[in-house]
Amino acid sequence: MVKKSKLSLVFLGTIICCACLLTACSSTYYSAMEKVGKHKRDIMVDRVEGARDSQAEAQEQFKSALEQFDSVVKLEETDLKKAYDSLNKEYEKSDAAASKVSDRIDAVESVAEDLFDEWEDELEQYQSKELRNSSKEQLRSTESRYKEMLASMHQAEASMEPVLKIFRDNVLFLKHNLNAQAIGSLQGEFTNLKGEIDSLIRKMNTAIESSNKFIADIK
Repeated sequence: MVKKSKLSLVFLGTIICCACLLTACSSTYYSAMEKVGKHKRDIMVDRVEGARDSQAEAQEQFKSALEQFDSVVKLEETDLKKAYDSLNKEYEKSDAAASKVSDRIDAVESVAEDLFDEWEDELEQYQSKELRNSSKEQLRSTESRYKEMLASMHQAEASMEPVLKIFRDNVLFLKHNLNAQAIGSLQGEFTNLKGEIDSLIRKMNTAIESSNKFIADIK
C-alpha cells in the first residue's frame, strides 16, 4: 500500500509539473506575440479563421472523396487494385482533413480559455464600477457568441466521424475482397455515404457562417 501510494504521488507530481510547463510555455508565447503587437484577441481571431478555413478545406476533400467513390461503384469492370488504391488515398486525405479540423478547433479553445480568464481577472483592476460593469457585460456577451460558434464547430466536427467510418469500412472491404463482386456490394453503401456527406456539408456551412459572424463581431 505504501509503495502504491508513493507511485500515486509521483504520478500526481508529474502531472502538476507538466501542467506548469504548459502554462509557462503559453505565457512565454503570449509575451513574445505581444511584443510584436499581437494580443490574445488577435491570436484568437487568427485561430478562428484557421478553423473556418480548415472546415472549408475538409468540405472540398469529402466532396472529392464522394465523387471518387461514386466513379468506382458505377464501373462494371475495372482494375480493382487501382480502384482500391484510389479510394484508400481519398480516405487517408479525408482522415487527415478531419484531424486538421479537430486540431484547429483545439487551438481556438486553448486561446479562448486564456483570453477569457485574463479578461475576467482584469475586471478587478477597474477603479470605476461603471466601466467594470460595462466590460463585464461585454465579456459575457462575447463568451456567449463564442460558445454558440464553438458548439457549431463541434457539431460539424462530430459529423465527420460517421462519414469516415463508412468510408473506412468500404475501403477495407474492397481491400479484402479484390473481385468484381466487391464492387457490386459497394453500390449499396453509396447512398448511405452520400447522405452522411450531405449532412456533414450542411453542418460545416453552419459552422463556417457562425465563425464568420464571430470574427466580424469581435474585430
